[in-house]
Amino acid sequence: MDWTNFHPLSALLGGGLIGLAALILLLGLGRIAGVSGILGGLLQRLDNDSFWRLAFVLGIPLGALLMAQFLGGFVPRLNVGSAALVVAGLAVGFGTRLGAGCTSGHGICGLARLSPRSLVAVLAFMASAMATVFIIHHLLAD
Repeated sequence: MDWTNFHPLSALLGGGLIGLAALILLLGLGRIAGVSGILGGLLQRLDNDSFWRLAFVLGIPLGALLMAQFLGGFVPRLNVGSAALVVAGLAVGFGTRLGAGCTSGHGICGLARLSPRSLVAVLAFMASAMATVFIIHHLLAD
């Protein structure tokens, strides 16, 4: 499978599975599937709430690895160095704190609950993503 191009069917299937997981978590445990909040709660304290958090966080990369094996594998490519990854990770962490949640919490669960705060957050995420792509591909391109 060519992982460099957009495939509507796989995007639809992946989005449906993410929505289903969020719905199961909400209906089963009454919890919002915001990854930064789930991970933050896991890192802050270990208690009887930790098992589902750990299962959710570990299930993300394990599910990706399982699908990669099922679909014939993939070779991840990074065109940036380690320093850029660290800076990007810190920027994402800062942004999730500043925005009171991550893209999954606001975009999937917040919009589904018709949260005005989540709508504003998602619009800000999308605007900054579009600006970043424009700058990288049109202003900084080789």
